[in-house]
Amino acid sequence: MTKIIVVGVGYVGLVTGTCFAEMGHNVTCIDIDKSKIEKLKKGTIPFYEPGLKELVERNQKEKRLVFSTDYEEVKGSEACFIAVGTPEGEEGRADLSQVEAAAISIAQKLEGYAIIVNKSTVPVGTVKRLKLLIEDHLINKVPFDVVSCPEFLKEGSAIDDCMKPDRIIIGSDSEKATRILQHLYSSFTVNHDRVLVMDIESAELTKYASNAMLATRISFMNELSWMCEKVGANINTVRKGMSGDHRIGYHFLYAGAGYGGSCFPKDIRSLAALARDLNCKTPLLSAIEEINEKQKNRLSEKISDYFASKGNVRGKTVAIWGLSFKPNTDDMRDAPALTLIHSLIKKGANLRLYDPIAMGNAKKILEDQEKIRFCISEYQAAHNADAIVLVTEWKQFRFVNLKTILSKMRGNAFFDGRNQYHPKEMATKGFRYFGMGVPETQTALLNELRSIGTKKASRYDSSRLDHDSAHTR
Repeated sequence: MTKIIVVGVGYVGLVTGTCFAEMGHNVTCIDIDKSKIEKLKKGTIPFYEPGLKELVERNQKEKRLVFSTDYEEVKGSEACFIAVGTPEGEEGRADLSQVEAAAISIAQKLEGYAIIVNKSTVPVGTVKRLKLLIEDHLINKVPFDVVSCPEFLKEGSAIDDCMKPDRIIIGSDSEKATRILQHLYSSFTVNHDRVLVMDIESAELTKYASNAMLATRISFMNELSWMCEKVGANINTVRKGMSGDHRIGYHFLYAGAGYGGSCFPKDIRSLAALARDLNCKTPLLSAIEEINEKQKNRLSEKISDYFASKGNVRGKTVAIWGLSFKPNTDDMRDAPALTLIHSLIKKGANLRLYDPIAMGNAKKILEDQEKIRFCISEYQAAHNADAIVLVTEWKQFRFVNLKTILSKMRGNAFFDGRNQYHPKEMATKGFRYFGMGVPETQTALLNELRSIGTKKASRYDSSRLDHDSAHTR
């Protein structure tokens, strides 16, 4: 049993501290935000993450997990994890003020040897600078080590990622610190040794490199989806053909509405800023962000193109399903839905919004917008809608009663920003369906019917598939 301090009760800090407590360690989570700490003491979690609330409550009850604003808790600790925010600063550089403040506060309370473990996402060289900073602020001249241990938690599955990690990276120049951390993490890797020990600089860069690679795959597929729409290919079929190659695999090969969240956008810009400071040219990093920003506007462009012959978007009612940047989270930072919402409002559309979890955050961000109606379900959002747009692929949207949805709508256009539905099925159910990088349903269905030599093709004309004005409920 180890006494652990985790500084920062944001996403990474709270999940990390709670999971260490679940493994039997004594954990104190420290944050200078008194309101957050008081709420946590009462069992209120500041963000949504499946399974986290139950783990926090259990470990609080067992007294393995406590919350405090007092750095006095650092005294007697064996490992101090820094897990505070590194928001985007000037010219995309990471703002390290919170990391540095945490390191100084820890230094002033150390009474014996401890490991300071940085889990915040920071540029290469930060850990070594933190070591100098701590040395300058030690009140008791005690030995210590500073190591890098980047986090790879995915919002929506963070508990599993922490408890069953695919790898744990330790960047260290101290054998003692490495040994202690390997032991500390051993309970998470009992079945497989997934601890990778490397130099500090490599560990720091690995975090950025991992996120940049994932963002690259997403942006590549989105860019490829534009070509698919031009030539009549289907990005979903192309993806399957690509992912059969074991060198490529199938992860993060989905075209969609663009990536968002607190990591990818910020980390791409931070890595690019580091490259500029080092006088390294990185055109690929610039292209990744440029493609993603373009992709975030694709849904709005598709909607505008569709309504161009119907008096344009102004005055039309558009239902938006899903607001968070991904399922199983209420995080709306850099969410593609926000780009779509702001664009449609500028074009004069009326919006009906629904998300299973993120409605509270959405209302804070989008308050006082007269053209927005917040709804209690996807069915309510569909009421009198001229079009529906799926932006976040929550599982419950997969199993809606499409017949009921269509009956509630005024129109029949469906824009699928995540390619969650089958185009031909949507067409046969009466929707005019638009995906990302897939052929339009009207053309695809006509071609298929003609290819099998059926007389039905002649009956599937545009008036049948596009019946906005004639549709009756």
